[in-house]
Amino acid sequence: MKIAVVGGGFMGMALSFKLAGPGKELSLFERNAQWGGLATYHDYEDFDWDRFYHVILPQDRDLLGILHDIGLKDELRWKQTLTGYYVNKRTYSISSTKEFLLFPPLDPISKFRLALTILRGSRIDDWSELEDKTVEEWLVKMGGRSTFEKFWKPLLLAKLGENYKRVSAVFIWTYIKRLFAARDSSAKKEQMGYVAGGYKTVFDRLESELIKKGVSLHNNTSVEHIRPAENGGMYLTANGEEQYFDKVIFTSPSSVLEQVADESIVSIKGDHRKVEYLGVVCLVLRTTRELTPYYVVNISDAKIPFTGVIGMTALVDRQYTAGQHLTYFPKYIINTDPMLRQSDEELKEAFLEGVKSMYPDLKDEEIIGLHLNRAFKVQPLQVLHYDQIRPRTKTLHEDFYLLNTSQFINDTLNNDSVARHVNRFMAEFAHEFAVKETSSTLA
Repeated sequence: MKIAVVGGGFMGMALSFKLAGPGKELSLFERNAQWGGLATYHDYEDFDWDRFYHVILPQDRDLLGILHDIGLKDELRWKQTLTGYYVNKRTYSISSTKEFLLFPPLDPISKFRLALTILRGSRIDDWSELEDKTVEEWLVKMGGRSTFEKFWKPLLLAKLGENYKRVSAVFIWTYIKRLFAARDSSAKKEQMGYVAGGYKTVFDRLESELIKKGVSLHNNTSVEHIRPAENGGMYLTANGEEQYFDKVIFTSPSSVLEQVADESIVSIKGDHRKVEYLGVVCLVLRTTRELTPYYVVNISDAKIPFTGVIGMTALVDRQYTAGQHLTYFPKYIINTDPMLRQSDEELKEAFLEGVKSMYPDLKDEEIIGLHLNRAFKVQPLQVLHYDQIRPRTKTLHEDFYLLNTSQFINDTLNNDSVARHVNRFMAEFAHEFAVKETSSTLA
């Protein structure tokens, strides 16, 4: 059976690993030179690490399962981490129950209601009930106006600007649901993890495992057209060459699908142009000393040009970063925002000014390197009734399959969500890719 998987991000690679086996000729196509998509790594001159920040949580069962399957169980590293909250030009630790209770900006009643909001939110399973409520409406109902104004609103403004007013409660629920479980119930400490060497280790291992399984890898290869064959199967054109496959699985974005798929094999109802996306600009700083002891610092100061501080080496051992300290400064914005199209020099200057505002004792000679990464489509903006306005994509051919992030309605975009959708796909369709045994294979 000849199978093509289009898209060499984590989803496409993990799916190919699950599908590959005896009797199958599987080909994986990726338009970029480097595997991994949004989860890929970056050359930071002295070492390689993730282009954007990633973390593994103890409850990431699907992701951990795939890492175990490709032999990286022993490469997992775990550590208790700290969380900070920057307000009024000061960073407060809220890493323990005691610190949370002592958090000065909130009065005791507000702290209690905030804790109740997080607890209740983490226990909600039916996300659809939140689709018709704005994030402000839901948070005020759950925790009160004072808690919203002092804690949640500054964070929402920092992350979304005034767009937060159009966002449904699903947006904040997905974050509460995922991150609340990072706390160890007995120690009340955050447990977070990573793979030694970062996602470069993951993609290098996936690549080697796919080669072992006989998968044909095609990076730097653009898929230009997919059409049905007369008697079943599909024709796929890549870099000007047409090939036949018994089945094709498409994991790239729906906007690409619309450009390359023959209209007879897929139905797309709705206009993907109506869907607004969050993009990200992320400054990555390499320094000779630690800037923050916190893995995450939430920022409630609208004057700071980024929306958070990620102290990567507060989690990751510096043996993987050439002894240097690595800190990420992300800014999430609507992908039509002019900031995403500013020059690297302009953005570095503005972000570095914000860094020095938060860390005024940082000296220029302590900065080893500055790197700027950006992505235009990180995830859809979950506005009110998003599930009703998102384009509906349906395959119309029994040999054409779709698995991409457009199906993430109630998930944050993280690699555990990706792994979960891969596993669901396999549970639903694996039998359609089963190779029938012949008399020769039984002999």
